[in-house]
Amino acid sequence: MAPKQKKKTSRGKKRLKPVLAASEDMEPVNMESMGHPEIYPLVLTTKTQEIFNCRIDEDVTDEQPYKLINKEDIFEDLRNRAAVSDFHPVKKIVQEYPGNELLLVYDKDFKYGLNFYLIATEEGKENYLNPPEVPEEQEEYKEHIPEDVYIYKPPVSKPWVSLGSEKEIEEESVTESTKQITYMISRKRSEFGAPIKFSDQNASSVKDAYIECTAYPDKNFTLKQLEKDVGMQVIPQIKDISTQTKCVEIALQQNEIMNTFIDDWKYLAEEEGTFGDKTDTHLKEYQSFTDLHSPTEKMITCVSWHPTIYGLIAVSVAVRLSFEDRVHFSGKLLLQPSLILFWSFSDPIHPQLMLESPDDIFCFKFCPSDPNIIAGGCINGQIVMWDITAHADRIENIKAGGSRSKRATLKPMFLLEPESNKEAMYIRHCAVSSIENGHKKVITDIHWLSDTFEINRMGSVFENRSGICCQLVTCSADCTICFWDIRPQKPLTPQTTEKKKEESIEIPFDVPSTFLHLDLSWKPLTKVRLSKGETSLDHCPTKISLNEDHLLCKTQDKMLAQSKTEKAEEMNPYHNLESGMANLLKPIDDFCTKFFVGTEEGEVIYTDWKMEKDPETGRLMSKKPVSHHTIHDGTVHTIQRSPFYNDIILTVGGWNVAIWKEGVMTGPLLQSCCAPKRYTSGHWSLTRPGVFYIGREDGYIDIWDLLEKTHEPAQSQNICITMITYIKPWIFSSKQQFIATADYYGTLHILEIPWTLSRPSTNEMASVNHYFEREVKHLEYVEQRKKIREQEKKEMELEMAKKKVKTYQKSKEQMQAELKMDYESYLELEKTVLINLGLIKVTEKGSYMEVM
Repeated sequence: MAPKQKKKTSRGKKRLKPVLAASEDMEPVNMESMGHPEIYPLVLTTKTQEIFNCRIDEDVTDEQPYKLINKEDIFEDLRNRAAVSDFHPVKKIVQEYPGNELLLVYDKDFKYGLNFYLIATEEGKENYLNPPEVPEEQEEYKEHIPEDVYIYKPPVSKPWVSLGSEKEIEEESVTESTKQITYMISRKRSEFGAPIKFSDQNASSVKDAYIECTAYPDKNFTLKQLEKDVGMQVIPQIKDISTQTKCVEIALQQNEIMNTFIDDWKYLAEEEGTFGDKTDTHLKEYQSFTDLHSPTEKMITCVSWHPTIYGLIAVSVAVRLSFEDRVHFSGKLLLQPSLILFWSFSDPIHPQLMLESPDDIFCFKFCPSDPNIIAGGCINGQIVMWDITAHADRIENIKAGGSRSKRATLKPMFLLEPESNKEAMYIRHCAVSSIENGHKKVITDIHWLSDTFEINRMGSVFENRSGICCQLVTCSADCTICFWDIRPQKPLTPQTTEKKKEESIEIPFDVPSTFLHLDLSWKPLTKVRLSKGETSLDHCPTKISLNEDHLLCKTQDKMLAQSKTEKAEEMNPYHNLESGMANLLKPIDDFCTKFFVGTEEGEVIYTDWKMEKDPETGRLMSKKPVSHHTIHDGTVHTIQRSPFYNDIILTVGGWNVAIWKEGVMTGPLLQSCCAPKRYTSGHWSLTRPGVFYIGREDGYIDIWDLLEKTHEPAQSQNICITMITYIKPWIFSSKQQFIATADYYGTLHILEIPWTLSRPSTNEMASVNHYFEREVKHLEYVEQRKKIREQEKKEMELEMAKKKVKTYQKSKEQMQAELKMDYESYLELEKTVLINLGLIKVTEKGSYMEVM
């Protein structure tokens, strides 16, 4: 009876979209909006299943997928385990339940999002246990027709019946009743093409200049009124007055300046989709992850979404200590593992995987060619490589509910391996770089080079021989930028292979041998130093942005196809890296080898990675930077190219942000004013060209929208109480986007992006591009004005110099004459002053007499 009962209930209920697991402090998810208000989905861990005797495939099976649980047993579990109990989200619902036993149903197909659901009404429990009987004929018919298939019924043609509408159409139709008048205008052939001269004249002074058609009575159309019917009714006296008001003037002006012929129906849906509900403009907390098992206080240093598995995100954590404290507690820190944690939406408490490393990781990246290959940079300057191919089955996504659902979801860990949650899955690294030949300080940024090219020791660009991403670029606080190659540089001779076999060390069984040739011997392919010019000091890079970074952001679909083909061929290209080394290098012409660098001092540098020979020593040396600007008043934390414009770069550092255009050397297109708090991270929006997110040290996120404001953020929102260390958005589906925000206390906040910030408006890309072009013209104008002012200043200085030269070139006679004139004017002034004082009197003869 139980299997038949389940079949009926599965056809009687609607399929609902999966609902992700909620955290402990969240409200229970109710199915009222989906038509099932009595159903409450639950996540029951292995421990809870053992307590209530509802273990999957043992107590609850496909034949009997339900269990009646005593209400008092649930209260006893809540008293023992309090908030840790899996029934804590539905505590209030259990208290208000009128009966003594609640019905718990095992949701094998995840119809309601989780592995169990609770029926909170007596009526719902009775309907589930005793469903209404369905006739066998109808049941057999339903078995052959899936519920999701729509049966098309063609329309049946019927004869047309006239109801008199054609007469109304004929009466309302406009027909021409008068005869049309035809005019013929002619001109002499000899006057064709003759020049015409127009002039003003008075129409009344020239004969036949105009014709006046005045009204006159026509007897043929005069009708004599014979009878008139007039109806009258007594009504109150009214008065109708109209005047020209200001509102009417505004309406008339709008009619003049606006396009009145625009199709409003066409843009109505776009307008609603663009602006949406004004209350839905803020980021919403969706889920949060915290490592509760860590014995020390740690912060999140880097965040990266899994390229192919939706709902899986990796974070690197580091101990929250200063440099002095690290030196003081260095002995204790060696005993604690340095990890990269993999979190899944299906399990917010337990990490899915934990990647071990020799020291704290400050940056890491998934390989664009194979997401199972991960590279990270340590605080001690080493690069670490992981290969999680053997553990891919633990985290690969499945289809929920068979082939009927197209939405990809994650298989929860407690269903895949029930005993795996008790012991964490630690994965050791495959290889680490050489300490002596690598970076000497913390690695601050790491990038995979595209699979379309590779470089040699000189920095020259060639076609990629392997067809996969095989090279990395890193920057460090030791003032160097290093390029690395994961392939073996020299082919192994038989003698060297025999020596290596003799000196080989036994590899643990759980460590793959993918990058065994790199372990502790990996050296950089080439090093680039950013010289400060006249001094012997170098710039300290913190972030870099290559010209090919935007190509790596658009390879997720490509990676899905590659992973499928690799599974079909059962051959990983990274397990045979020597296969493409024998091919000849083909140079790529017209390849841009320049890239942007952000420094610790807040500088933005545009330089070249190609090396050049020193003419004096003959050694390879780095080129001088192409441009250098000091815009930020603090360390540059973000330097990222726009996903829509390859030549637009966003930089975040200190207390301001800036937007640059590659090729414009005069300065940034946009430079913000000082913010109230220091900026710590930033990222472009993945779907809107004019939107980017900036994280601050006080836990706020500034959301910039260039279409709304360019001088300040469009809105600011508080996310946490401490510093935001990393921001990473992700497109979950066409209707849902998330942004991962990491903070200094080690919590990862998953926020849902609202519709207004994820849906681009009409022609937004063209509008933002026009704004950038306008700013470029403005910079060119300012630069031209500077040159003009400098030229004017030089001309004025030349004129002043010429005047000085003229004064020195005067003859001796001219100088004596000028001195004599000055002396005579002085004597006249002296006499005038003495006369005014009464010390000298003027006689009648014109002489002067001194008064004693």
